[in-house]
Amino acid sequence: MLKLCAAFLLLLLALCGAAWAADSYDGCKVYDINTRSVFEKELLLRLSQNADLDFFILPRSLDAASRVMVQPQDQQGFEQLLQKFDVDYVVVNEDLGVSLRQEQLENQSQRLMAQRSASRAISFTAFHRHAEINAYLDELAAAYPSRVSVQVAGKSYENRDIKTITISNGDGRSGKSVIFLDAGIHAREWIAHAGALYVIHQLVDNFAANSALLKNYDWVILPVVNPDGYEYSHTSNRMWRKTRKPVSSACYGTDGNRNFDYHWGEVGTSSDSCADTFKGETAFSEPETRLVRDLLLSLRSRGKFYLTLHSFGNYLLFPYGWTSALPVSWRDIDDVAQAGAAAIRAATGTKYTVGSSTNALYAAAGGSDDYAFAVADFPISITMELPAGGTGFNPTTAQILPYVQETWVGIKAMAQKVVDKY
Repeated sequence: MLKLCAAFLLLLLALCGAAWAADSYDGCKVYDINTRSVFEKELLLRLSQNADLDFFILPRSLDAASRVMVQPQDQQGFEQLLQKFDVDYVVVNEDLGVSLRQEQLENQSQRLMAQRSASRAISFTAFHRHAEINAYLDELAAAYPSRVSVQVAGKSYENRDIKTITISNGDGRSGKSVIFLDAGIHAREWIAHAGALYVIHQLVDNFAANSALLKNYDWVILPVVNPDGYEYSHTSNRMWRKTRKPVSSACYGTDGNRNFDYHWGEVGTSSDSCADTFKGETAFSEPETRLVRDLLLSLRSRGKFYLTLHSFGNYLLFPYGWTSALPVSWRDIDDVAQAGAAAIRAATGTKYTVGSSTNALYAAAGGSDDYAFAVADFPISITMELPAGGTGFNPTTAQILPYVQETWVGIKAMAQKVVDKY
């Protein structure tokens, strides 16, 4: 343990030079690290506390690989440390910047093709911008006025409209139970936004096949929680994760999924305003998280199922994120999550891991799922981590449709379980 601490401190010293300002990711390598012991996993956990290392995923299980992006100037020291402790690793991307530029060009081409040929503002052959997504919601409301309504739930820090779409079966009954789904708390997780849009498409355009899910339930869907960060990830920094409100002259943004006021600021968060897991200066410091809070609380008596879409890693996670202890009703949530995992595996063979956030993945306090469950009283609250694409957060355009189709299989099964039970 003394050797571990000494090596860790040496690496910290090696990495604490001038902040890396480039947004191109040229020369950045992405590593998969396969741990074989608790000691090795603890080493990675300590390394993940360094803001200069971007751990895309750090599973608790020894069987699951961790993935990390390392800047060019840090790669030699990082590899030397892993070699010193005989930690197995493989480079899965030699130059992330090259990959991201290629994918950006492909996405732009697919967006243009979709705009020329599609009847709607969005397709599932490209990742669409925030304005296009909002236009799509408005198109659906105009086309199906008896079943669809769109509201501006609030504004982002940079004054973008954050819209929700409410979908019903058009029978005019008020006071129905609600399934509330959101996506895009983390800006770079583009497949999550696409997943939410596909759910909307299925419930609205494919209503006949999914009418049972709307008989006694309304769905409220917020497809882009963090539009400022999402736009920034399109225009300036593809791997941007946080919101965009300035914290200091050097650092912008807060991790929205560490900003909710339930055990805020505890385990798995950072007080470093430059870190990707920065908890915020206060709980609900961000207009985007306050908006989600207000929606959740407004649905308190009707909300039965809260589902938040993220990526990546093939997980269905439930409370709690702040402790390894389980809620008294954990089996009820587990039953719903297991239904989703089983449906996906039967349909495509893809395996999802089910468990509480802390026990299956890692501890992270201040998350929206914990808040929805413990404060807003949603009996079922689940975080769905969609599959990786590319090196993790960057699926190709060809992967969008199969990924969102698979995701819908799981969401439909979970929703049906909720509808049958509540």
